[in-house]
Amino acid sequence: MKKILTIAVIAATMLIGTLAFANTKNETKVQMLPVFSAQTQNSDRLWVGTFQLVWNDFMDNILKGPVIFKNEKSKIAEQLNKQEFTKSMLSEDSYYTAYGRTSLELKEQIEKAIYEKFNEKSELLDKINWNDPNNAYLLYAILKKDFSYTTRFDILDKEKFNNSNKKFNYFGINKKSNASLYNSVNVLFYNSSKDYAVAIKSDKDEVILYRTNSDESFDKVFKTINKKAKNYKGNKTFTAGDQLKVPFMSFKDMTNYDELCNKEIKSKKLKERLYIAQAMQTADFNMTNTGIKLKSEAVMNIMTMSMPMETKAKGRNFYFNKTFYLFMKETGKSMPYFATRVENLDLYEYTKEVQK
Repeated sequence: MKKILTIAVIAATMLIGTLAFANTKNETKVQMLPVFSAQTQNSDRLWVGTFQLVWNDFMDNILKGPVIFKNEKSKIAEQLNKQEFTKSMLSEDSYYTAYGRTSLELKEQIEKAIYEKFNEKSELLDKINWNDPNNAYLLYAILKKDFSYTTRFDILDKEKFNNSNKKFNYFGINKKSNASLYNSVNVLFYNSSKDYAVAIKSDKDEVILYRTNSDESFDKVFKTINKKAKNYKGNKTFTAGDQLKVPFMSFKDMTNYDELCNKEIKSKKLKERLYIAQAMQTADFNMTNTGIKLKSEAVMNIMTMSMPMETKAKGRNFYFNKTFYLFMKETGKSMPYFATRVENLDLYEYTKEVQK
């Protein structure tokens, strides 16, 4: 009877996890995605590479192979197993990772390391029950970026975004701006007034903005940008008459990827029966006329299964005042470490003081 009950609980958990990810159109929340190529119906979504880093460590250093769930195929797990994003796509001074047996010693090690390297305190580590007797492994990653553009852009007039009722703060370049600002922008392509992309420069990072109504996954959109940029034969220099308009944006949230939790993991190399108890990620993003600040943490808490689990025109106007994608990557790297699709700017509204 107990065995039947356990199977029923696990089956119900699988169904709940599947439904949690295949959610309907949601206009009230930015959805954080665990993998760059994930599909979703959410109009506004965001991805940061930190969760992929903890997944990679779980595969490479604990399981010594891909993460496969018993009695269920998980598309998200399959995508994460491809390791589309790795540490090689980041400079070493921008991230920190750790893994090991779940213990207070490991917690102390992580806290000390991120304070010394980034002067940061974790928002996730205290959400772990470090004294749970079923604890097995903990995997942790943090990514921190704090950079300035090569110039300070002008503050522009407030205006609406898409069909919003209120007006938002924007920065960029207009016809009154000093020509010295032009060198901070690379034109990737300008195919029409509805199809264009630019890259804003910093010393080590690029901010890529793509104006489009496309609703495809981040990986497909990024491939499209690269293809169009390669094929574009027009002027890639930002010149007199060109204008740039970008909204101030802020976002801060935490999510738990429930669709990956409470499923037994297949492994012939480990004696323990393991499952992911918590798969959490944070994102704290702030974009202004001077630069960008980004902090993201990810944690996976792996536990042993000792009991049934609980469920849980004259110029080109590069205006980003309608739906757009934003990617961030290090210069010279082929893969972004951050991506977001913005359709409802209310969800990213910049509430801090605008820097004059």
